[in-house]
Amino acid sequence: MAREFTAQMSVYKSRWRLYVVLLNTTDLWPEFSFDRADPVPTLTERTEALSVLGFEPVPGAQWRWTEDSQDPDDPSSPVVLIAATRVRSWAGAGA
Repeated sequence: MAREFTAQMSVYKSRWRLYVVLLNTTDLWPEFSFDRADPVPTLTERTEALSVLGFEPVPGAQWRWTEDSQDPDDPSSPVVLIAATRVRSWAGAGA
């Protein structure tokens, strides 16, 4: 049976990156970097990136967007957009 995880996507060093959160482990989190910060990667691009990492979206899962402050003590600081969805590993995937 495939295990479920959370995949997240945010801009890091001026590029969108997608990573799968592997809690309670010392394993490196699988990560895919898009070559841009704009525009936001499409749903198809995100699904293809997950596939490269050995994961697929859980049926019915939707991407949820939240924002986080770069500096919680400064309400005028820029925000960071973070997207998240539930994914599952493919049989035989390393996660």
